[in-house]
Amino acid sequence: MMTSRVLGLGPALRQAAFAPRAMRSNAIIRNAIGRRSIKTNSLTPQAGDVILNNQRLKRPSSPHFTIYQPQLTWLGSIANRVTGAGLSVLLYAFGISYLVAPGTFDSQHVVAFVHDLPEAVKYAGKFILAAPFSFHAINGLRHLAWDSGKFLSVKGAYSTGYAVLGASAISTVVLLFQ
Repeated sequence: MMTSRVLGLGPALRQAAFAPRAMRSNAIIRNAIGRRSIKTNSLTPQAGDVILNNQRLKRPSSPHFTIYQPQLTWLGSIANRVTGAGLSVLLYAFGISYLVAPGTFDSQHVVAFVHDLPEAVKYAGKFILAAPFSFHAINGLRHLAWDSGKFLSVKGAYSTGYAVLGASAISTVVLLFQ
């Protein structure tokens, strides 16, 4: 009986034990019957779509990444995906252009075209190619380290993130001046 007091079941046990059966069965029937009726209207599918679209317009939008403080981990992840996609697009575009017009995009014509460009344009082009290549390649090494089970703590993720940024900057400068 002590557990029924601790759990607060005393009144419920007394009611179940001492209430007559007729009263208990009426309570079951009374609870089974709805206390209010619900009216439904038949709608055409178009009217249902209009109501649904209006409800969606009033619904608050879910939190977006702009409300969060930028963190090195997710910025690095986004940058890795963007640089990988950009390098892939460049590779496929050059490959397809070589297949479409092999006489125009062969090595001899590309070297002659780049040779005639001003020095500032050459360095800008080298930077545009070297920066994403360096970052994506070095961040790939970071991912290989993660795959081997190393640097998986928050401190390790941040230290390798800063190391990737530093090594990418150095590698970009080295590639830029070669």
